[in-house]
Amino acid sequence: MRKQRQGPAVRHPRQLTLDKVFRPIPVDKGDELFPNGIFEFNVTKMLAFIETNSERFPVENVEVEPLRGYSTDHLDEKTVQGADMSKPIILAEISPGRFNVIDGNHRVESAGRRGLRTIPARRIGPEQHQVFLTSVRAYEAYVQYWNSKLADIE
Repeated sequence: MRKQRQGPAVRHPRQLTLDKVFRPIPVDKGDELFPNGIFEFNVTKMLAFIETNSERFPVENVEVEPLRGYSTDHLDEKTVQGADMSKPIILAEISPGRFNVIDGNHRVESAGRRGLRTIPARRIGPEQHQVFLTSVRAYEAYVQYWNSKLADIE
């Protein structure tokens, strides 16, 4: 029996390539950060990028209830009550097909309390949000993590 020769590994179209000269996004005083384990994103700079490139991040309405599964103990009650519901939340694709609220948890909670079924949102994929990581260590770990998740779904 002849052994089949394997060709080169097929690259998934969304596989991230490690940039050996990656420079983490600087953190300025007052910047809002979103920590997610080892991954820490500079939300302030990400929001500025999304605003400047809004045509790349269209607003869509997303269901509120699936976004409310987390504890609200850390949310400021005054901010929840005064949340601007017209401002889209930001959903980052943290793993393939799985989006986390990285800006707008107060708005999500406010929407839920008001009985709103949907809320405006913008989505940002890893191809865009990886540049907002605040350390080389987090960036390298994120590229490896994302690519391993792609391998899991193939």
